[in-house]
Amino acid sequence: MLIRLGYDIQFYLPQATPFIALLSVHPSRETDLVHPDELKLDPELAVSYYLDVFGNRCARFVAGPGTITLRNDTLMEDSGELDPENPEAREVPVNDLPDELLQFLLPSRYCEVDALAAAAADLFGEVAPGWNRVQAICSWVYQKVRFGYGLSRPTKTALDVYTERTGVCRDFQHLAITFCRALNIPARYATGYLGDIGVPPAPTAMDFSAWFEAYLEDRWWTFDARHNARRIGRVLMATGRDAADVALTTTFGPAELQRFVVITEEQAEMAVPVRTTVAVNGD
Repeated sequence: MLIRLGYDIQFYLPQATPFIALLSVHPSRETDLVHPDELKLDPELAVSYYLDVFGNRCARFVAGPGTITLRNDTLMEDSGELDPENPEAREVPVNDLPDELLQFLLPSRYCEVDALAAAAADLFGEVAPGWNRVQAICSWVYQKVRFGYGLSRPTKTALDVYTERTGVCRDFQHLAITFCRALNIPARYATGYLGDIGVPPAPTAMDFSAWFEAYLEDRWWTFDARHNARRIGRVLMATGRDAADVALTTTFGPAELQRFVVITEEQAEMAVPVRTTVAVNGD
């Protein structure tokens, strides 16, 4: 299937302000792009790109003073299949994990592993290890935490979510990630596009989405404590320890958000140009 991806984001800047933007499709999905995934700025500005320590494609530029608009509109090919699953996938003992995965067992900005270790053991310590344990964590968070816009805040952590039992998609994932890490299962935060493909349309405006990945057997697997269901058309943009590592935009100065529009929808099949691979510049 074809999926149309895009955004239209506008800020007002009272002064010249450096930006970092993580709005590109993840390098692992670049070969699926039908058209280039290009950040377009209005007014036009010089942009440089680099890969961060997690392998995400980041854009750097300086904008302002005044209004700056970030736009993109592209097409991607997708298999149209549900998220992969493997109910037989096993947990990997800590001493057998690759070195680079150990950071995904540790506490991070929004995931206080030490504070929730006892709760994780009480709730899931007796669940059979492996895929079923991670799925049990997702189901518990999905059932116990109430979703709602306005029920979160920039400083809300996994411990806050566990205590308050409310939040938005990022909060659901932070709590699930923290439980996984407390049980020695590497887990990382993921963000990207997730349209209403194969499910009833949501009554709210489209937004970027969050989910998480757990390392089992020999690879990362997608899990989603917010929806607790496999989905079609999930398009990864970035991964990190938690939401602090994958902010869509980071401004080094004051910035007032004036418009935020996201597009992710199935596109009717049509004749399209030859697939183009986006080159990463400046890395």
